[in-house]
Amino acid sequence: MSNDIRIKKGLDIKLIGEADKTVEKAVISNYCTIRPEDFHGVIPKLVAKEGTTVKAGETLFYDKSQESVMFASPVSGKVIEIQRGPKRRIDAIKIEADKSQVFADSGVFNLSNATAESVKAHLLASGCWPFVKQRPYDVIANPDRSPKAIFISGYASAPLAADLDFTLKGKEAELQAAVTALGKLTEGAVHISVGTSSSPFSGLAGATIHNVSGPHPSGNVGTLINKVNPVNKGEVVWTVNAQDLVIIGELLLTGKFNAERTVALVGSSVEKPRYFKTIIGSEISTIIYDKGVSKDANSRIISGNVLSGKQVQPDGNLDYYSNVVSVIPEGDDYEFFGWNKPVFNKISTSRAMTFSWLSKNKKYDLNTNTNGEHRAFVTTGVYEEVFPLDIYPMQILKACMYKDLDEMEALGMYEVAPEDFALTEFVCVSKQPHQKIIREGLDLMLKEIG
Repeated sequence: MSNDIRIKKGLDIKLIGEADKTVEKAVISNYCTIRPEDFHGVIPKLVAKEGTTVKAGETLFYDKSQESVMFASPVSGKVIEIQRGPKRRIDAIKIEADKSQVFADSGVFNLSNATAESVKAHLLASGCWPFVKQRPYDVIANPDRSPKAIFISGYASAPLAADLDFTLKGKEAELQAAVTALGKLTEGAVHISVGTSSSPFSGLAGATIHNVSGPHPSGNVGTLINKVNPVNKGEVVWTVNAQDLVIIGELLLTGKFNAERTVALVGSSVEKPRYFKTIIGSEISTIIYDKGVSKDANSRIISGNVLSGKQVQPDGNLDYYSNVVSVIPEGDDYEFFGWNKPVFNKISTSRAMTFSWLSKNKKYDLNTNTNGEHRAFVTTGVYEEVFPLDIYPMQILKACMYKDLDEMEALGMYEVAPEDFALTEFVCVSKQPHQKIIREGLDLMLKEIG
């Protein structure tokens, strides 16, 4: 059977500001901040109090509902602030980083004699387990359950996404170690999608490689799951981001939790888009303001890609899972009669007054303006044009809104994540917050069904 996956439904959004294939060392951040909100559904219990000195890889907190799941510090230094919100909720843990980093030693792991339980115990104790997510619910994987398969997307198709072939080049040893370890955690296969034959994943042993092609969201791990082994009721699959495999692999090979990450600084508001080496939780300002983004520019800074990333403030931090920082113009200006004149500088799936379909390779300078207000769902069929999963997108969105658990189950809610609906949200003429609706639906199912 062919492992080729060809996606026909979707939409490539070509934007100005793609990163050049050059890597620089970002300015060393004085502070590192970890936000528990990056780990959806986790209630943190602190281990490192204010004033505690930690090494890189030592535990900061653990999950109250799953005490075996530890969260490690990306840097060595001193915990100088625990930021709290309503009801003393922990919003952030701020660490003043040492000038010279000191790593906790977890020891070199012997993969040849390893068992599933020993691999799992090592990843849990070292703080690498949060990199493993599960579907259903798109949350950190439950270590007490066994997945029927593990999925990794080695191809990023989102607008201005980091080129994984470039960022992971030379990391084949770490990738192989991580894939070998993950393969011991499932009775099924480790499935990896690649976009080119030169991908660092192409030569890995112990994995099933799938060649994917077609428009976005062909690079989403949800698309790979749907086309290879969909999730049914009672089943679990695990997913790991490609860049996180390097951290897991280095831990296994050296015993060090090295949270260094190659991040793409992209977007039309960036004078010279390119790649930087930085650390999870570092200050965003060490990348954007020292490297060509004007402080006076009216721009939005996004940790992640422009479709599913999270808006951060200029004094914010790189979130735990992102390898892209996108900077695009803020869309707080409005066009007079913009709805009633021909449009040449915007992307649209409709041919009514828009002409992007005439120049498919044109790159656009888009801002954050939604070009319309929130309104009731309009049945146009446009969602189905950009949604390649074998699921009815509008019906599942409506089921989430009126909280019909039986219908959500029947429509395939177990295998979706918010990012799978980023494109339908982009093309939605009703301006509905699709990703928020899906997230709330998944939270309801997790609470009621578990």
